[in-house]
Amino acid sequence: MTRLSAEILAADAPPPITSAGHAQLGLAVLAAIAVIILLITRFKLHAFLSLTIGSLVLGAVAGAPLDKAITSFSAGLGSTVAGVGVLIALGAILGKLLADSGGADEIVDTILAKAGGRAMPWAMVLIASVIGLPLFFEVGIVLLIPVVLMVAKRGNYSLMRIGVPALAGLSVMHGLIPPHPGPLVAIDAVKANLGVTLALGILVAVPTVIIAGPVFSKVAARWVDVPAPDRMLPQRPSEELERRPGFGATLFTVLLPVVLMLVRALVDIVVDDTANMTQRVFDVAGSPLVALLVAVTVGIFTLGRPAGFGRERISSIVDKGLMPIAGILLIVGAGGGFKQTLIDCGVGQMILDISKDWSIPALLLAWLIAVAIRLATGSATVATVSAAGLVAPLAAGMSTTHTALLVLAIGAGSLFFSHVNDAGFWLVKEYFGLGVGQTVKTWSVMETIISVVAGGLVLLLSLVL
Repeated sequence: MTRLSAEILAADAPPPITSAGHAQLGLAVLAAIAVIILLITRFKLHAFLSLTIGSLVLGAVAGAPLDKAITSFSAGLGSTVAGVGVLIALGAILGKLLADSGGADEIVDTILAKAGGRAMPWAMVLIASVIGLPLFFEVGIVLLIPVVLMVAKRGNYSLMRIGVPALAGLSVMHGLIPPHPGPLVAIDAVKANLGVTLALGILVAVPTVIIAGPVFSKVAARWVDVPAPDRMLPQRPSEELERRPGFGATLFTVLLPVVLMLVRALVDIVVDDTANMTQRVFDVAGSPLVALLVAVTVGIFTLGRPAGFGRERISSIVDKGLMPIAGILLIVGAGGGFKQTLIDCGVGQMILDISKDWSIPALLLAWLIAVAIRLATGSATVATVSAAGLVAPLAAGMSTTHTALLVLAIGAGSLFFSHVNDAGFWLVKEYFGLGVGQTVKTWSVMETIISVVAGGLVLLLSLVL
């Protein structure tokens, strides 16, 4: 018998789902993932619906009563949304405020004004990494595309020399650094320390983005030597504004939640006394919810007011920032439901039992599982939440550091080789005016480099930490 989650038990739920044999459970996992892949890729069904149906297939093939499978899925969905839903919402509001106030444009223009020539690809990495902290990947692309095209045209650069570093910066932030949805869900699933994960994520992200960005862009520019598409540049948000916030205030606002979470982790390491008032204060201030809430509140005054926004305009920005995340929340929630169904059916324990006989390290196993799901579904978020559910039992007995590295291994694997079943692939192709083959040689290879380099760095850190 497998145990249900604490949430189900606390609610006096029916008895746990009966655990089937390893062979039947393995077949159930393969059938569920096959159904999810088929629905997403062949029938173009929304990932939320695909994950929901896949969870029910998993329970049915594993021999669990349908009502128990539904209970597991609902509990997992609820706990996941409860854990990360507010954080995703706050991040979306901060990102929308940053874009609409012209703060993002201020950061871009300030850095570009001080860069030129060979420094330009490095400037694009810096811009994308800073802008990518509070923004979802798709929003970051839309925001940076006008800049990439403008710089490539005016400076007569190869589009790949400028575009690849920008894409690398956004992608690394998306896969490895909280408060992006994937890392947050993985942190919640394996019970990792957010501050430690954030610190180690930054440590892994810096060399990864350098190799996949400015370094690889030289090769990509030779493989695909194309100019910026000869078409009208999209309008930038700040072109409609009479004024916009300053560079220092904008940078302060963007980095504020990251700094608060990192300081909390540092204080926890140095003080290590839950009764200490200093540690208690920073535990509250550095919690993800409070850190992001503080950043949004500060942003209203450092971003909104300098741009000339009144109360009604700021309220409208909050509304517009929340609207696009409905789909993201549902996908993340359904991923959590799928994860809980996997756990309650005994799949996590099965992997734990089988992996004991393997010589493969747990971190490498987590990376490989995330890679397989990413290649199959095309979604980094689906790969992260599903892999996190499968390998969560491996975190038992791990140190705080290695649990954080487990999250990063999953995140690295979730970025492997984006191809035609990934919406990001088509977004890059259309914006940059590339053919399918050209997109594979640039965007897909760049994603693979990020995944392999980040995964390798995680394994190296596990040997020394």
